Amino acid sequence: MRFKLQALIMCILLSPLFFVQPTFSSDYPTRPITLMTMVGSGAQIDILTRQLAEELRKELGQPVTVDNTPGGSHGSVMAAELSNRDPDGYTLGVSATAAFTFTPHYVPTDYTFDDFDYISKLGLNQSGIVCRTDRPWETLGDAFEWARENDEALTYMFQGSDDRDALQRIAAQEEVPLSLMPSTGGPSVISAVKGGHADLGHLGAILFDYVKADRLTLLAATTPQRLTGLEDVPTLQEQGWDETVEMFVVLVAPKGLPDDRMAKIEQAMANLAENQEFRSFITDDLQMAEVEFGREYAEEYMRQAYERFEAQAAEMQ
Repeated sequence: MRFKLQALIMCILLSPLFFVQPTFSSDYPTRPITLMTMVGSGAQIDILTRQLAEELRKELGQPVTVDNTPGGSHGSVMAAELSNRDPDGYTLGVSATAAFTFTPHYVPTDYTFDDFDYISKLGLNQSGIVCRTDRPWETLGDAFEWARENDEALTYMFQGSDDRDALQRIAAQEEVPLSLMPSTGGPSVISAVKGGHADLGHLGAILFDYVKADRLTLLAATTPQRLTGLEDVPTLQEQGWDETVEMFVVLVAPKGLPDDRMAKIEQAMANLAENQEFRSFITDDLQMAEVEFGREYAEEYMRQAYERFEAQAAEMQ
């Protein structure tokens, strides 16, 4: 009887411990959060990351600092570092989705697709292929048809391995020789195309000002959907090629975030989905296309994109 009484007393004394842990865990966050980003200060994704940090500060009640970690293929340096951080919700990342879906198929990485939790897409960084306005082309298909008819090669200035490889595959299908020129960013592409050194070039959101001012011609949207405000120009897929250049931006975390902490971050993103001022900042100020926020949409897209690029990489071997 004495032992039963002692056991009962011990249960009473220890019972608060079983309730303390959930309460403590649900207090997240209790200290500042770091938001890593794949680009240097001042770049478009950096600007988005800093605004997201401010919005998360309001939602979560703790400071959110930005850590610029550029380098690698589509942000692979940041992705590698993020994969080694504790999955405690205090280090998150903002990156181009290609770092996780495209790069691991083409270059050695210190991380895998499954090393991360994909929390939400944030925007679609719009991009397309441009040429000089005096070229007799309205679409990319016109450019390839002209090249075949005139027995000419086309020179293409690329910005990354993904748009380079996509145009190489298209040129092979069209049986047109393609000369490749690497760029140092959007301004170098604009200079080369306008100066006649490259027939074609790939640009991100910087293209809007030039195309709308009739200083460059947009021949194709390289994203999965037509560009906002330039909807008369078809995508690569609509022009007959099963190609896209992945330019989505995603919020990610190291794999294994505790459920309660993930739930708080997901709720914050759900609130931001209803924040029209924040959404307008992405679409109007940054000229990104709107996307569906939320983990469900992010995970579905990331898995599909990963498998698509995996198949393309296998075909190229």
